[in-house]
This record gives sequence, structure tokens and C-alpha cells, in this order.
Amino acid sequence: MNGPFSVYLDLVRFVAAVLVFLYHSNQRLLVQDPLPASNYGHSAVIVFFVLSGFVIAFVTDSKEKDWRTYAASRLSRVYSVALPAVALTLLLDAIGRYLYPALYQQYPWDQHVARAAISLFMLNEFWFVSVTSFSNVPYWSITYEIWYYAAFGLLTFLPGRWAWGAALGLALLLGPKLWLLAPIWWLGVFIYRNRSLQEVSMTWAWVMLVVSVIGVLTFHVSGLQDIVKALFKGWLGTSLYDKFTFSKFFLSDYLLAVFVAMNFVAMRRVAPTMSGLWTAVGSPVRSVAAYTFTLYLLHQPLFLFWGSVLRWSPEGHALWWAVAVLTGVSVWAIGQVTETRRHELRAWILALLRRIGPSLRSTRGLGHGR
Repeated sequence: MNGPFSVYLDLVRFVAAVLVFLYHSNQRLLVQDPLPASNYGHSAVIVFFVLSGFVIAFVTDSKEKDWRTYAASRLSRVYSVALPAVALTLLLDAIGRYLYPALYQQYPWDQHVARAAISLFMLNEFWFVSVTSFSNVPYWSITYEIWYYAAFGLLTFLPGRWAWGAALGLALLLGPKLWLLAPIWWLGVFIYRNRSLQEVSMTWAWVMLVVSVIGVLTFHVSGLQDIVKALFKGWLGTSLYDKFTFSKFFLSDYLLAVFVAMNFVAMRRVAPTMSGLWTAVGSPVRSVAAYTFTLYLLHQPLFLFWGSVLRWSPEGHALWWAVAVLTGVSVWAIGQVTETRRHELRAWILALLRRIGPSLRSTRGLGHGR
């Protein structure tokens, strides 16, 4: 992956996390007026899914070429933040609810052990069950993504005669809801591996870049998501439709994912032509992107907590800005012992895995081929 494009992806990752923060913090007890750019939270998650598939395809092609390194990297990446997130959400919610109960009325606070255990085992969206991790609504997406990691690992590192059976068994075990968004993640894998997309001409790259930007803007301005949602709801009925929770937008999500993928294909070619720009912004972009996962998994319990501590008037934007700054500082502090230290956890997991089982390599070459 070329350097300028890598910086671009880091910037996309950070901006997507900020959009999710804006979406969830757009609450009237924190700010009376709707926040700008606060309607794109779900779309930002779709960006994350395409980006995740692309990056996983890259790392298994270039670095993680056996199952142990792959498993250690994925588990350390997720649990270096997920474990503290579950624990801190419990603590912050307990304090926040005591200080300002009204701020937490829409979030569950029961079955503490069961909710925490389900969250740690990433089973929050099992079949048609939906278990919210206390106030941490954004946690849902990592409970999708970790199973995409698992399916990809099975298909990549198991012997060919077992790989598809194991992946199918995993899909049946977890249910259809989670897998409705899987094609979006696999689209990221596809655009990384497809040779013709890697070698697209510069002219076509610029055309695709323009079309992708116009497509994303048109998608949101047109209200297409709401139109497709209404059609899907009318077809299924309200009761069944609600059981799809975060997957109920999947039809319109597929279209958005195509525009996002098109943008990545284009920028892979275009970014090196602006290497000076990306080199100049590379250091600050990578610095903030290093805390993206912590920001994503902890922003909601943090901003609710700080809102309950301050309890200022929501008139104007003073309360929201104070909460946003305190959340950012908290993410930086927590990140010192979570995301930025994940390599230590990876080393420990890798040492443990090296004690068990023979090395597994796929006879299909799915993880390394084109």
C-alpha cells in the first residue's frame, strides 16, 4: 500500500469516527439545536466496514501469513479496547446515572453480568436478539466485524476441504442478521485483490473519484436510505423489521458501499500524485488516527458521563463543546493503555498460540492470492 494512500485511509478512519461521535452526541439534553453533519453515523459505519475488509486483505497479503499472527493481531486489536470499554461503560454509567438519571433514560441498566458477558463474547446481535451494551450503542459494529475476521480467517487458513464448511457453520450459528452486512466488508477485500482495479488508468481513477463523491452526496441528499427502509419495512411488517436492528438498512447500505469502494479504488491511484500534501499532513493524521478505535468504542459512555458531571444548560453550544473536549482528552488518556499498547497484548497472545497446534495454511491460497 503506497504511503500517501495509507495516510488518506487514516484520515477517512478518523473522520468517520468523528461523524459517529456527532451522530450519537446530537442529544437535546446536551445541545438544543441539531448539530451539523450529525446524520451520518450509520453511513460512517459502512465506511468502516469497507475499510476494514480492505485493510485485512492487505495485512494478510503482506504481513500476517499464518493463522497465529492473524489471530493474535485481530484479538489484540479488538480486545485491547473492548475489554476496557465494557468495564469503563459499567463504571461511567453507574456514576452518570446517579448524577443525572434523565440523561440515561433510553439506555438499559439491567442484567449487568449477562450484558457484560454477551458484550465480551461479541454475541450482542446473535440471530434476532439485540443486546445493547448499556449506554454503549456503537459497540454493535465491532460485534459484527469480529465475526467477519473469524470467517475470513477460516477461509484463509483452514485446509480447503474444511474452510467453506467451517465458515458456513459459523454463519448458521450466528444467524442471518449479522451476515446481511458481510458483503460490504468483503467488498473491501475484493477491491484490494482485484488486479484490474489495482491497475485502473489515471483518467478512470479521476472519473471514479468524482462519481464517488457525487454518489455519496446524492445518496444522502436524496433520502434514499429512508425510501428503501420504508419499502423493506412494508414488505416485512413492523415487528419483523425491527428485529433486524442495525442491519435493516442493508439494501441502501450496499449502494453506499459501492461508492465508498469506488472512492478507495480511485484514491489508491490518485493519492501518489499529491504526495507532497499527504506527506505534509501525514504525521498529525496518523497521530489522531492512532486513537480512532478508542474514540469509537468509548465516545458514547464518555460524553454521557461528562454531560452528567457538568449538567450545564443545553442552550447554545457551550455544554456540547465542553463535553466534546473532555471526551477527547479522556480518549487520549485511555488510549495510552489501550490502543497504543495493543502490541504488548499481541505478543502475549502470539506466544500462547505458538504453544498449540500445527501451522495451518489454506490450500486455496485465499489469504495471499489475487
